[in-house]
Formats: sequence, C-alpha cells, structure tokens
Amino acid sequence: MRAPVTPDMLTVPRREAENEGDRRNIVGLTRDALREALIAVGTPEKQAKMRVNQVWQWVYHWGVRDFDAMTNLSKEFRATLSRHFTIALPEVVTRQVSADGTRKYLLRIAGGHEVETVYIPEEGRGTLCVSSQVGCTLTCSFCHTGTQKLVRNLTASEIVGQVMLARDDLGEWPEKGAANDPTGRLLSNVVLMGMGEPLYNFENVRDAMRIVMDGEGIALGRRRITLSTSGVVPEIARTAEEIGCLLAVSFHATTDDVRDVLVPINKRWDIATLLDALREYPKATNSERITFEYVMLDGVNDTDADAHRLVALLEGIPAKVNLIPFNEWPGAPYKRSSNNRIRAFATILMQAGYASPIRTPRGEDIMAACGQLKSATERARKSRAQISAEAGL
Repeated sequence: MRAPVTPDMLTVPRREAENEGDRRNIVGLTRDALREALIAVGTPEKQAKMRVNQVWQWVYHWGVRDFDAMTNLSKEFRATLSRHFTIALPEVVTRQVSADGTRKYLLRIAGGHEVETVYIPEEGRGTLCVSSQVGCTLTCSFCHTGTQKLVRNLTASEIVGQVMLARDDLGEWPEKGAANDPTGRLLSNVVLMGMGEPLYNFENVRDAMRIVMDGEGIALGRRRITLSTSGVVPEIARTAEEIGCLLAVSFHATTDDVRDVLVPINKRWDIATLLDALREYPKATNSERITFEYVMLDGVNDTDADAHRLVALLEGIPAKVNLIPFNEWPGAPYKRSSNNRIRAFATILMQAGYASPIRTPRGEDIMAACGQLKSATERARKSRAQISAEAGL
C-alpha cells in the first residue's frame, strides 16, 4: 500500500469541474460511456474494449491521475488521452479527524458547492459514508442536513470521487504489481447515508456504484455497499434490479402521525405503502436483510408501545433494526433517549427475534455523526442569519 496522503497534500488547487476546458472527465464514466468517448476521439472500434480495460485499471485499480504514467499505452495514445480527457476529483477543502478516529472531509465540487463525506474506522472494517446530493429535499426534522435546501444532484463523477479521495487519504491504492485483493482494506464498505436522498438521484448513484463494484477497479462487492432511502417507493425495486446492493430504510416511527413529522416523505408514501414495497424487495432474504434505521428521540418514538408496534410492522420482512441514539446539533428540536430507554427498546425487539444493535455515535466532536452532516458554508450562513436576527437587523 502507498503511504497515506498528508492533510496539506489533500488541500489541492481547485479541480472539481466535470470538464476542464474541452477535456472530458474520465472519472464517473461507465465502461460503455468510456468506450464511446474513446471511439469519438479516434480509437478504432476493434481496440476500444482493450483500451477501456487498460485505462480503467490505471484509474480505478492503481489510482493513477496522470496519463503519462500509463506505461502500457503507446505515447501517441497517451497524448490523445491528454488532449481530450482529464482525471478530476472534487477538491478537499478541509479534513477533520475525531478523537475516535473518524475522518470528515469537506469537499468542493463544480459551481463552488460543498458536500461532506465521512470515513468511520472500526475493528476489521472501515466504512465510508457518501453523499449523493448537495443539501436535501426531504426536510426530516431530526436531521441537520435536512435544514439545508437542496441545491442539485451530485454527478457519478462526484460520487465516485468521494471514494477515490478517501483511498488517497488512507494510502490504499496498491503498489504497481500488487494483486487486486479487497480483503483487509481500510476502506471496505460504502454506505449511501450522507447528504441527500440517493433514490432521488438514481441514475448517477447507480452508475457510480457500478464503477465502485467493478472487479477490475475499486472492486467492492455489492454486499459491501448499503443504500439508505427515506422511502422513495417507486425506485426501491430498481435498486435491487439495477444496483443489487444492500438496502436500508430511514424509518424512525411506528405511526403515520409521527413519521409525517419526522420523515415528511411519509405524507406521499405512508408506512403501509412503504412496507408493502419492502416485502416485495427482490434482494430481501435472511442473509441479506433490510436494515431499518431508527433514531431514538426522547418522548417521541421511544416507548415500549412503539417497540411492540415496530415488531408487528416488520412481520414478513427479513429485517434488522439499527437503533441510533439521536446526535444533537445546535438548535435541534429533539433530545436523545436515555441509555436505559434505548436498551429497553432493543430488548423488546431482540425478544421478538430481530437483531437490534445500538449504534455507537462516532465523530460527534467534529459534527460527523449520523444526521449531523451539513456543509461549512451552510453552517456559517445560518450562524450569520441567527446573529442578525438576535441583533434585530
């Protein structure tokens, strides 16, 4: 493995644009799209498949960003690549490391917008929490990201770029000649649980995850990728068919009245409609259970009655429940349930046969915990607005 990239090396000149001048960014192109792009700049069709394989391995297996370093390509072809293409990633604006080892990256993308990505190290694995949108349209009342307006979807390039930048920081691109062995990796799992609703950006998320899963590149298996949705029912079956990853659902309530407030998308697709779609999810099996994410809010959704209702709702669905102690943020309208209340809730679920691990909050000291992601620009803007309001301006 290469030596880790230092923080000063990560703060690089801006290079987040999808295209630099007339050059097209290779990062984020599917194999088919890359093939078409190479043919369009003069690559003979008979050579195109081979060229795609070569470029793909350099970019996604070796992590190379310079066409001149692609030594198994002719000088002429490398020159063609340099004239027409670029290998561009988002810009790392800041990198913070929590006392527990969690790393949070603030990234600047095309248009000057910012998103956050979080790496969570655990024993035997490392998980990258990836964003799919700038801001979020869902306005979930317990989520800090939900207080930020949706700006736009991330491109496939910007989604894959988050994974590549984390591998840069971890020094995880293999040395030349090393085998493509995904075991023992520092970055072993990806969760689409960052900023945004992935299923409102389906095509870009799908293409990005196909690149991440490709065995000739980053090579993370589909069971190492989890997509979390708040309940965009029409896209749920497509997730199994076109991505094939594990599924998580941001659930958080056992009645429509409560979920309408916590997760407003429930007003469009209520609990019964959502659960019907999940019962038909093609990938749901005992070995690939659907994860129900449930944030524990004091006096809101944490009673024994809620736990018993949740057990009844889950009937017929291969499921496990992740109980998430609420991660408070400045101005949050809720409080975290007590540890005793969370344990009592978990006990009811476990006695009913459902695995119900209690998630350990990570990265709270750098605002990197679940539900806390929000760009520094948006935090500063809100702070200025609050100051003005308090001053009567």
